[in-house]
Amino acid sequence: MDTINPYLSSGKTIALRLLWDMNYKSWISRSRLDEFRNSAMGKKAVILCNGPSLNKVDFDLLNGVKTFGLNKINLIFSRVKFRPNFIVSINDLVIEQNKKFLNQTNTPIFINSSKSGTIDFRSNVVFLHASNQHKFAKNCRISINPGYTVTYVALQLAYHMGFTDVALVGCDHTFAVKGPANKTEVAQGPDLSHFDPNYFSGGMSWQLPDLLMSEWHYQLAKETFQKSNRRIVNCTEGGKLDIFERMSLEKWLHEEKYYG
Repeated sequence: MDTINPYLSSGKTIALRLLWDMNYKSWISRSRLDEFRNSAMGKKAVILCNGPSLNKVDFDLLNGVKTFGLNKINLIFSRVKFRPNFIVSINDLVIEQNKKFLNQTNTPIFINSSKSGTIDFRSNVVFLHASNQHKFAKNCRISINPGYTVTYVALQLAYHMGFTDVALVGCDHTFAVKGPANKTEVAQGPDLSHFDPNYFSGGMSWQLPDLLMSEWHYQLAKETFQKSNRRIVNCTEGGKLDIFERMSLEKWLHEEKYYG
């Protein structure tokens, strides 16, 4: 940082240095989001969610299709050759647990700005500013709404980039562990709620899902896409999310271009 702003190397204050650092990362991240804006107009994208059904996906089908991986998608890399085009992670606990991978990957990653001190700021990193407003960000430059699920953040980014037709896979929308929504739990034993048994295990902390609020935001995403003649399709095998039109991944991939 001193080579960028020598003024801060003259020993002003740590607080001032941190403030300048945060503003710098914010400005660069927003510039990078501007570059992504409408860069994929009219194209298809797949969002890879984290449910157990993700293990049923034929990843060979995704060659040539833009894909968003979520949170700890890297746990599947030892089993498949597939790699996503983008990775999105918004939950502070998940980012902290997965920081080793996030600090090594060259894949474009979109990260909650609250963890800007944890993730090295590199050319492939974009920090997102989370807002508490229950809205759908068509332009993610200023802020995004976490929407109680990282999938909702990926949908906002897909819209921001201009994707017209978006498919979800691995979105089971049901969890083996039950309890109060948003409560922080300590994982015990293998994880049966995600695609890998080590996703949350070995004493890791995680927050129980808020399925009701997730559904509210999914409905908002659906309506926002529809108003712009765009579409969200659920290509998950099984699961309990029925807000979006259901279709097999194979059929969706071979459909003609969607025009609304």
